[in-house]
Amino acid sequence: MKIEDILKELSTREGITPVSMDWNAPEEVHLEVRPEDFKKTCLFAHQKTGAPVSALFAEDAVAAQNRFFIRCVFASRLESKWLIVSAGLPCDAPEFDSLANDIFSAALFEREIGEMFGIKRREAFDSRRLRLHPEVWPEGFYPLRKDFKPPEKYGDTGKNYAFRRVEGDGVFEVPVGPVHAGIIAPGHFRFSAAGEPVVNLEIQLGFTHKGVEKLFEGKTAEAALAFSELVDGEAAFAHSLAFADAVEKIRGIKVPEAHQCARAILLEIERLYNHAADVGGMATDVGFSFPAACASVIKENLLALNEKLTGSRYLKNFNRIGGVLKFPPSVWETIDSGLEAAEKDFLALKEMLYGSVSFMDRVEETGILPHKTAVELGVSGPAARASGVAADLRADFSPLYKSAGFKPAKQEKGDVLARLNVRVSEFKESVRLIKKLTGMIKTGSDVKISAGEPRSGCALGYAEGWRGPVLYWVRIGQNALVERCKITDPSFNNWEGLAQAVPGNIIPDFPLCNKSFNLSYPGNDL
Repeated sequence: MKIEDILKELSTREGITPVSMDWNAPEEVHLEVRPEDFKKTCLFAHQKTGAPVSALFAEDAVAAQNRFFIRCVFASRLESKWLIVSAGLPCDAPEFDSLANDIFSAALFEREIGEMFGIKRREAFDSRRLRLHPEVWPEGFYPLRKDFKPPEKYGDTGKNYAFRRVEGDGVFEVPVGPVHAGIIAPGHFRFSAAGEPVVNLEIQLGFTHKGVEKLFEGKTAEAALAFSELVDGEAAFAHSLAFADAVEKIRGIKVPEAHQCARAILLEIERLYNHAADVGGMATDVGFSFPAACASVIKENLLALNEKLTGSRYLKNFNRIGGVLKFPPSVWETIDSGLEAAEKDFLALKEMLYGSVSFMDRVEETGILPHKTAVELGVSGPAARASGVAADLRADFSPLYKSAGFKPAKQEKGDVLARLNVRVSEFKESVRLIKKLTGMIKTGSDVKISAGEPRSGCALGYAEGWRGPVLYWVRIGQNALVERCKITDPSFNNWEGLAQAVPGNIIPDFPLCNKSFNLSYPGNDL
């Protein structure tokens, strides 16, 4: 259903009169409603678009408007538009009706709003914190409020995180982490098992919470762009692209097609080396060391290609507001040779894995995430596409990708093998896309870019990163500085997808399930 029809039905059938509507942004429809109509409007939008909550967040506008705002984002894939439903809340006792009982994909966002803004959710079924752990963070301190002052001291509060308990004869708990034997970031995994099979997995994260969204505040757009590359190092270009997209919309910048192509090439290269590393990680977690080593070679060669193209192995400091820097003169030959080697090596890696009976036995029917569960949780990216959720921002929102004949990958079974198959398919398609895009860009690669003039306003930027959609909602103030930056990394909801895929398996299969999702700790913890 189109957004215009949704808005008409809101008025005629639901009796909801908007406070304001903004159709100025070409891809965004901003709809403000009264606080008492917020939940009803979101439920209606969810039902009519069939979309999960892409983002749900708050904004402190107390100084300017004497209220907080709550905003909920839905993607209308039918017409490639975003619907953003907002409501103003009184600053003295801000609260709203919880959406999570009816739209579970809102649950984690609501918990985040509660701990970061102190905004209450009426009838919320889960009031636990996500990142400000109750063991050390005292009550009454909300970091994303503008008047926030940190606690004078931190330490043992005498409280503990309330894990869900599974009880019964033969049920025992296995706590893993938060510190792990390796270089990965900290995360606590609480397994409840009855005999060998896992009956419940609960994940506590937030140990690497850095206050990233707070650190964006007060930066110029250019400084914030560089900072966005540090949010999640494995997806540095996707994050910078999503942030730049938001600022370009605010400034009214039309990015030249040659620079759109260049950005897409770099985004797909970022997808290539991460997918190769993921495939190698799956091999590692079943003890298949030789293909894991081959995957490492593929990743290293692609990182070396990145450095030749941009001067950075992880594609940093090359993206700009309005476009990208200029590629070196020999760029096309460099890309062609790099792709040829990567394609050949990845084919050999695929044959090794799919030709191994023992490997296939480990990945098939392991870690199944059902389609219905993936939809209800709002799981995205390859993890969702492996469970039959046909959503990809490149196909749904990008005219450039459509003109390049982009074909999204999709599987139905939702197991580790399906997630492997999606990555293999996406690797092949990314190689094809890069070849296609280099042909489209060659004639216009010297087009100059304009960063435009600083403007105030807000907009939603996005990019389909290798893990899934990366969203940046940005507000720039009258002083040309960032006032609010809401980041949604695909790992945020996908961690819960992993928690739901593990029960029914044995604990020794958890590393394989985990690697088949390969989620980000810093992208989640922010």
